[in-house]
Amino acid sequence: MPQLTLPDVRFHASYLDAVREFTDAGQDPAVLESGQLGLYEKAWREPAGFAAYVDMLRAETERPRRPDWVPMTNLWYVEDDTFLGRLSIRHRLTPYLLELGGHIGYVVRLGARRRGHATAMLAAALPVCRQLGIDRALVTCDATNTASRKVIEANGGEFEDRRGIKLRYWIRTGN
Repeated sequence: MPQLTLPDVRFHASYLDAVREFTDAGQDPAVLESGQLGLYEKAWREPAGFAAYVDMLRAETERPRRPDWVPMTNLWYVEDDTFLGRLSIRHRLTPYLLELGGHIGYVVRLGARRRGHATAMLAAALPVCRQLGIDRALVTCDATNTASRKVIEANGGEFEDRRGIKLRYWIRTGN
């Protein structure tokens, strides 16, 4: 059964497969990293480089990789040794995140889409948000992303407004 877990080196081969899926489809695999793909991309093929990348992701709960970023919890959605997607929970909102980014960002690898993984990932993230002291999580999506809109609404997302190309929803994280 798929579950959220901390990034781990045991998913190295499967993570690289997910990157290849995006590349082969002509899409930017940077969405898997939730940020600067070039930072570790070349080193990923080697176990030591991938381990450094995993360590950096895990450390972001205390030390964001960029000074203008907030602490965030990075989680991977996996089944056995298969990487299915990633989810990031930003611990607080900057003015930019309040406007466009939100507390939670997620992506499912191309080969695992349309199976309910994104809905399950977001549902599993809400108790983690609650533990971080986030009572209501802001989740945004592009206005043209019908699939993500449905994921957010299936998890209780209450539409607030549209700002530019982004739809903004609030989700209660607990009772």
